[in-house]
Amino acid sequence: MDSQTSTLSDVSLDALHAHQVVLFAVATLAELRESDTASHLERVRHYVRLLAEKLQSQPAFASQLNAAYIETLCASVCMYDLGTVAIPDRILLKPGRLTPEEIAVMKSHTTLGYEAIQRAEKRTGLVSSGLTIAKELTQSHHEKWNGKGYPMGLSESQIPLSARLVALADVYDALISNKIYRQGMSYEDAVRVIFSERGEHFAPDVVDAFMELTVEFEDVAKRFADSEQDMQNRIEYMASAIAEIAEL
Repeated sequence: MDSQTSTLSDVSLDALHAHQVVLFAVATLAELRESDTASHLERVRHYVRLLAEKLQSQPAFASQLNAAYIETLCASVCMYDLGTVAIPDRILLKPGRLTPEEIAVMKSHTTLGYEAIQRAEKRTGLVSSGLTIAKELTQSHHEKWNGKGYPMGLSESQIPLSARLVALADVYDALISNKIYRQGMSYEDAVRVIFSERGEHFAPDVVDAFMELTVEFEDVAKRFADSEQDMQNRIEYMASAIAEIAEL
C-alpha cells in the first residue's frame, strides 16, 4: 500500500470514528431527556452484539448477520430512541400515568425518529447501510412479535431483525435498571419476564439466544452499571425540568 492510499484509508477511518462519536453524542442527549444514561446505551449495544453473534451461527440468520452487518448494527444501536428528542418534557418526564392523548404523543417518537433520518437523507443526498439500520431501529423497536406493538402493528418476520434484537435488549435493561421512581428487578426476575414474552413481545429465536446468554447479559449489566453520580444527575435533571414545566 503506497503512502497516498494509506493516508486516504486513515482519513476514511477517522471519518467513520467521528461519525460514530457524533451519533453517540446525539443519542446521549436523547437519553438524558428521558432520564437514562450513556451507560444504558453502552449496555444495550453490548446486549445486541451478544445476541447477534449468538444467532450468527444459525443457518436462518448466517447470511444477514455477517461481520459487516453486526458492526453497522452495533454502531447504529445508539440511535433507536432518537425520536424522544421531539417529545415535550411535560409528557416525557411526567411522573404519573399518561392520558390516552399523551400516550399517543409518546408513541410518536418512533415515527419522529424515522422521519428525521429520512429527511436528512433527502436533504443531503447521502444514503448508507448504517442509515437503513438506524431507520429500522427508530421506527420498529416497539413492534411486537404478536403484532400488538406500534407504530405499524408489524408481526413476526415483518419486523426487521435489527429491531427484534434491540427490542429485547432495551426491555431487559429497563427491567433491571433503577429508575427515579422505582427499583430495578433482579437479573433472575428479568430473565423470567423475558422468557414469559417468548412468541408474544419477542421473537422466539431471539429469546432462545438470550436464554443461552443470561450470564453474559448480567456481566455486561454489572460492567457498565450506573454510578451513584449517574443517578444523582438524573434526579437533578428531572427536578430542573419539572420545575420549568411548573413555571409555564
